[in-house]
Amino acid sequence: MMFQMLRSKRDRQMLAGPPSVGADRRVYAIGDVHGRYDLLVELLDMIGHDDWHREQCEDTSLVFLGDYVDRGPQSRQVIDFIIRLRDRWPNMTCLMGNHEQVFQMAINGDEQAVRFFLRDGVGGRETLASYGIAERAIKEMEPGALWELIDMAVPQRHKDFLASLKSHAIIGDYAFVHAGIQPGVPLQEQEDTDLYWIRDDFLNFEQPHSHMIVHGHSIRENVEMRTNRIGIDTGAYASGHLTAIGLEGTECWFMTTGRNAQETEEPRKSSAA
Repeated sequence: MMFQMLRSKRDRQMLAGPPSVGADRRVYAIGDVHGRYDLLVELLDMIGHDDWHREQCEDTSLVFLGDYVDRGPQSRQVIDFIIRLRDRWPNMTCLMGNHEQVFQMAINGDEQAVRFFLRDGVGGRETLASYGIAERAIKEMEPGALWELIDMAVPQRHKDFLASLKSHAIIGDYAFVHAGIQPGVPLQEQEDTDLYWIRDDFLNFEQPHSHMIVHGHSIRENVEMRTNRIGIDTGAYASGHLTAIGLEGTECWFMTTGRNAQETEEPRKSSAA
């Protein structure tokens, strides 16, 4: 009985009304960059213009949803840029994606992670090329030797950045994660594996969560807005479309690179079941 009482105090009730980030606060969240430094610079310029032309608010926060590396050609440049940006934007949160998790494990000498990192479709080869590791070395070296080369090629500040990444962030009624959450499990009890990798169990769940979930990881042609989640991974590395969501009060809007100004969505109310 006592355990049930403590649990009922700890657990948050399911979200019932329109979600809000809170009063006098604006939040921008950016989807999966995947080595597209060019698109990241373009999108941040769009965010800057958007923020400038809105009414001034006390707090403007920036959240990155993870997957900065792999597939695109400029993973090293992306991390360098985000590190510099973080020094100038104090209210900025960077989340861990599944690709950063594998990259970090490869740097730390996990041979299985090195093999996975180099698989077709994962995009690790493009990441290593951005750090100056030649394709010939990747092909000829065994994973046990290659990880040492990776460890030497990646600057310490990049290793520190990877170590600093958060599993999730909560702002008002919104929870920001890379992949999603396991339905029915409180946020503070979520496994990292789910936060970084989950797909179907989360994507197919239609009931409300304790928060509106903003996530990346699962590529869609356009923003996927559901009553319990908002997906903003628009496949930037291949499509040229890197997406950000803007949030203020109960309103939300979207900005996407490579699309005409009239295609950028105007503010609308977020909804919850």
